[in-house]
Amino acid sequence: MFAAERRQLILEMVRANGAVSLRELARVVQTSEVTVRRDVRALEAEGLLDRRHGGAVLPGGFTRESGFPQKSHLATAEKTAIADLAAGLVEEGEAIVVGAGTTTQELARRLARVPGLTVVTNSLLVAQALAHANRVEVVMTGGTLRGSNYALVGSGAEQSLQGLRVSKAFLSGSGLTAERGLSTSNMLSASVDRALVQAAAEVVVLADHTKLGTDTMFQTVPTDVITRLVTDEPPAHDDRAATELQALADQGVQIAVAGASAGGSSPGDPGPAGRQPRREVPLPGPRRSQVPGGGPQLRSATVLGEPPTGERARVADLRRR
Repeated sequence: MFAAERRQLILEMVRANGAVSLRELARVVQTSEVTVRRDVRALEAEGLLDRRHGGAVLPGGFTRESGFPQKSHLATAEKTAIADLAAGLVEEGEAIVVGAGTTTQELARRLARVPGLTVVTNSLLVAQALAHANRVEVVMTGGTLRGSNYALVGSGAEQSLQGLRVSKAFLSGSGLTAERGLSTSNMLSASVDRALVQAAAEVVVLADHTKLGTDTMFQTVPTDVITRLVTDEPPAHDDRAATELQALADQGVQIAVAGASAGGSSPGDPGPAGRQPRREVPLPGPRRSQVPGGGPQLRSATVLGEPPTGERARVADLRRR
């Protein structure tokens, strides 16, 4: 495929989906991510798209939000790996809240086998994924249906969450930075997400590497409120995403990294029951050497091939030393 043909196809994919990861672009045009990155830079120079960490978006993507059909085809392997790992954080008999999003929908599919679980959600997709779970109780908020992401929003949704208290909140969003935390492009969605956070003792953010370093209009969860981040391992060349991970760790966010390339489960399949080998790897990002007197050290995160089922996943607690 000639460069002009490649770039035209890349531009058509971005226009159709709003945002596309470099991995997906490379897969479709059947070339390397290095070549795709060069094409994306050329298209950005012409003002035809904007680069984001690990992907490309339409110009003005700061305010644009893709609909569910587009989001459901982005970073699917990464979302599967993140959902597998996040499901291990939920124990039998817990009460949790799960926000709207394609990654949280994947999580819900895996929570269907957790007995005694109570899930409060404003997402029709999350509720649908749990509809036939025998021992999982689903509680839906009120509110007005927002068709682009099948979520209930507005004052009715927020009021129904008043007085609620659960152990954990699992949320996704459009972008995540160490400076502003989790953000989204829609004001109504952001307001409901903030209400979900208020109901939880711990906040777990699910975000693939393409969202790291991306900032959108409305802040939902400040960095100092985020307890854990569950993400996938950024590509080796994605220095900006790696730097953002390190910055989040420096602010006390516990980070669990799932290896998306190691093979995720298919939708609805929580993965094999056997424990897979685990390895400790350096958290991607600027290296910090130990200095006399107790200076900062390189932090590490856990990378799992396929997370265990029925056991609580252990995540690396990255704290400032």
